[in-house]
Amino acid sequence: MSEPVTVATGSREPGLAAQLREFWYYFSFNRGAVIGLVVFILLVLVALFAPVIAPHSPTQQFRDALLTPPSWQVGGRSEFLLGTDAVGRDILSRLIHGARFSLLIGAVVVVLSLSTGIVFGLLAGYARGWVDIVLMRIMDLILAFPSLLLALVMVAILGPGLINTMIAIALVLQPHFVRLTRSAVLGELGKEYVVSAKVVGAGHLRLMFLTILPNCLAPLIVQATLSFSTAILDAAALGFLGLGAQPPTPEWGTMLAEARQFILRAWWVVTFPGLAILVTVLAINLVGDGLRDALDPKLKRS
Repeated sequence: MSEPVTVATGSREPGLAAQLREFWYYFSFNRGAVIGLVVFILLVLVALFAPVIAPHSPTQQFRDALLTPPSWQVGGRSEFLLGTDAVGRDILSRLIHGARFSLLIGAVVVVLSLSTGIVFGLLAGYARGWVDIVLMRIMDLILAFPSLLLALVMVAILGPGLINTMIAIALVLQPHFVRLTRSAVLGELGKEYVVSAKVVGAGHLRLMFLTILPNCLAPLIVQATLSFSTAILDAAALGFLGLGAQPPTPEWGTMLAEARQFILRAWWVVTFPGLAILVTVLAINLVGDGLRDALDPKLKRS
C-alpha cells in the first residue's frame, strides 16, 4: 500500500486545488477567523511598508511637542494623529514600526520552537525507549515552571535584548510542539502506510521526515498559530519589565514600559500600544481557531 501523502504527478495540481477549496470552505464558516485573517494581512502589509506609511521616523524627537494629545483632542496637532510620547516621538509612527518587531518576534520564535520541537518529538515518538523517557522528562521539567517566569529567568541569565528574548520564549514554547509531535507520531506508527514503507526498505530518516511527519502537520500548524500570539504577548511582557527590546526600539511592550509614569496625565501613550497588542493577538487567535476548524476532521461540519 502506498503512502497517503504520495500523489501521482499528473493529478497533483487538481488534488491540491480541491484541498485548498475544501480548506477555505471550512475556514470561511468561521466569520471571526476570516476577520482575523484580514486584520493579520493588514498588519503584515503595515509592517512591510512601515517606512512608507509612517508619517515620521520612530526615533525622531519633536522638542516642541512633548506629550501632545491626539489630534482630535484640545491641544492636539494634525501632524501627530495619535499624539506624542514624553520625549516628543510620534506614537503612530512608533506603532507602525513596532508591528515589524512584534511580527518578527512571533515568526522567529515559532520557527525556532517548531523546528526543534518537531525534531525532538519525532525522535521521542519514533525511537521510544530511553530516548523518549529522557526527552519527555526534560520537557516536563520545562513545563513545570510558569512560562513567563521561566522566560524572565532565561532573559535575566542571557541578558536583556531582542535576540535573547526570542531565544528564551522559543525555549519556553518548545515543549508544546515536542509533546504534540510525539503524540501524533505514536498515532501514525502502527498504520499500514508506515508498515508498507518499512517493508520496502525505507530508512529511519525517510520514515520520520517524509512518511510520518507530513501526516502530523495539521495540529502543529494550529499550535504554531496560537504560539505566534503567545510569543508576541510574552515579548511585550518582557519588554514592559525592561528585559526585552531596549529603548529607543519601537517595540510595543517597551513603549508601554516607557509610558508607565504618564498613565494618569497622558492616557494615549499607554492606550494605543496596548490596543495594538490586543488587536494583533486577538486576530492571530481567531485565525488559529479557524485553522483548527478547517484542519481537524472531527470539527469539520457536514
